[in-house]
Amino acid sequence: MIEVIILALALSMDAFAVSTGIGVKTKTFDKFLAFKVALFFGFFQALMPLFGYFASVGIGGLIESIDHWVAFFLLALIGGKMLYESFQENTEEEITQVTNKVLLVLAIATSIDAMAAGFTLTLMDLNPFVSMILIGIITFIFSYIGVYLGTKGGSFLEDKAEKIGGVVLIGIGLKILIEHTLL
Repeated sequence: MIEVIILALALSMDAFAVSTGIGVKTKTFDKFLAFKVALFFGFFQALMPLFGYFASVGIGGLIESIDHWVAFFLLALIGGKMLYESFQENTEEEITQVTNKVLLVLAIATSIDAMAAGFTLTLMDLNPFVSMILIGIITFIFSYIGVYLGTKGGSFLEDKAEKIGGVVLIGIGLKILIEHTLL
């Protein structure tokens, strides 16, 4: 259970960073906007790992001997991408208005990583539905807080959140690799 919470925290860092950027952009805290951002991000972060999980179940037998390497590669790739993006310019600055369409695109973009991470749920022997719910709830909470902190001048948190999330995902990948190769 602790593994899924750590995974959820790491995956939610992308959504937190974007939410903080949205808060910085809007400048004044709007509870409805924060709720809507949190709902979009939480829903897609919860849904995407389930797709990844079902894909891994479908091909699990074909790659069983190397599944730990695949999981490590995917998590290291996602974590590395988050680390790389933490040093880049923020795309939220390009957003002129926070519409439902913009939120949909951002929610899908930040949750693609969660789909790849869902592949690892079978290796961590986690219930995919409990994992999905926890990932969604944690992302919802972090996204809501992100909008709030962004309006309070929290733009410095954006890249730090992505860095922490990236390092944690790489760490989870290493843990899986070590458990399946050395233990």
